[in-house]
Amino acid sequence: MPTVTSPAPALCPFLISGEWQHVTSLATSPVFNPSLGEVIAELPLGGAAEIEAAVQAAHAAFPAWADTPPSERARVMFKYRTLLERDFEAIARLIAREHGKTLAEARGDLFRGFEVVELACAAPTLLTGELLPNIARGIDGELARHPLGVCVGITPFNFPAMIPLWMFPLALVCGNTFVLKPSERVPLTAIKLTELLIEAGLPKGVFNLVHGGREAVDALLTHPLVRAVSFVGSTPVARHVHQTASAHGKRVQANGGAKNYVVVMPDADVGKTVEAVMNAAFGCAGERCMAGSSVLTVGDRGRAVLPELVKAAKSLTVGRTDVEAQPGMGAVITAAHRDRVRGLVDAGEREGAKVIADGRSVKVADAPNGFYLGATIVEDVRTDMKLAQEEVFGPVLNVLHMSGLDEAIALANASSYGNGAAIFSRSGAAAREFKQRVRAGMIGINVGVPAPMAMFPFSGWNESFFGDLHMQGRSGVLFYTQPKVTTSRWFADGEGDIWKK
Repeated sequence: MPTVTSPAPALCPFLISGEWQHVTSLATSPVFNPSLGEVIAELPLGGAAEIEAAVQAAHAAFPAWADTPPSERARVMFKYRTLLERDFEAIARLIAREHGKTLAEARGDLFRGFEVVELACAAPTLLTGELLPNIARGIDGELARHPLGVCVGITPFNFPAMIPLWMFPLALVCGNTFVLKPSERVPLTAIKLTELLIEAGLPKGVFNLVHGGREAVDALLTHPLVRAVSFVGSTPVARHVHQTASAHGKRVQANGGAKNYVVVMPDADVGKTVEAVMNAAFGCAGERCMAGSSVLTVGDRGRAVLPELVKAAKSLTVGRTDVEAQPGMGAVITAAHRDRVRGLVDAGEREGAKVIADGRSVKVADAPNGFYLGATIVEDVRTDMKLAQEEVFGPVLNVLHMSGLDEAIALANASSYGNGAAIFSRSGAAAREFKQRVRAGMIGINVGVPAPMAMFPFSGWNESFFGDLHMQGRSGVLFYTQPKVTTSRWFADGEGDIWKK
């Protein structure tokens, strides 16, 4: 039989001024299917020249797009929503293939972004200004919201659809133009989202897609024509983005990492708590900044969830997500990331923590080269361990035992992060105390992953967020617009009060 060879991985294109560009002169980075550990595309690493072209294209397109009535901009989003709905399943399968999350998780990824597109369809209402007649005798005050200009989105690997969709739909309907630089790990979903924007009728240059690493990022952060930067990623990079872009006069919203605590009170419903904690800790293989990475059990009765958690973790299947038969959990993003997560668990074990559900050596028979880890639970974690301090970003759940709610809140508040925190209890008093005192921007009460819906801001605190105005909701609209206040007074002409004649 003849030898069958796989086609060479495709080269990811740029979109600049409405034209797809396949740049063959640049160094490339591989894009993997994590389920198999195979390269499925090559990503060209753009630099200053490619960024310059994209920003100039967006700048040139801005005046006409800013003058387009909000209702017309909204109609593009209505069309875009229809196209996303039409291709929903194909996009979800693409996410599962290039990211490694399960198909159900991929659908959730896309749907949460889809909700922001629906919010953006309300642009004429979202952009309504304010008017106060007669603020003084014969004088009126008016506030109108105006677009900024060229806006930039720099997005991570863990939500290939949702996080870009947090950004550009609102930026566009507010009248801005946009340059998106997706993660080098998951560019294929971003390319598909861009194709649908073109199909929806967005004018050339209004949206541009670029690829690259740090050189591309720094070129965007420092470009004089860029007015605002939206970023999601790790805390060290979020801090760099915020400091660099702010120093160059730009608005910045930069979401960083997290270490989210889940407090289990003695009166918690064991079954529902276990189900929620499993999703919080191991959903998307733990690769999300809202992951419930540490469980704080309160009192002896609070520990009752632990045997059930261990049983559930050991029964969670791991496998390929690019096939019809779906596992409970997919692969992590790269081999290097898998090895880092393993190393953190190994270090915790050496320092005295007890691994009570161990997924470090999991194997998938039909995908021996995939980037797999199984669900892992580590008990007796101390606060001085790296495992307790660093964002693991993998399927690892720490367990710490607390004597009471006060101790649990104090531990959560000692973290430098502040994305989310959750409590499981039947006590309204305990839930209220927790909600009032814990220092995090998103609180769950019997909800393991308290990520807000599109109409509310994704409101991390402390070192989980750098900036002032958060993504999504009204905060997103305020971020992508600037207020103009007009104070007006009108005089009659020299011939008298002509309107009375």
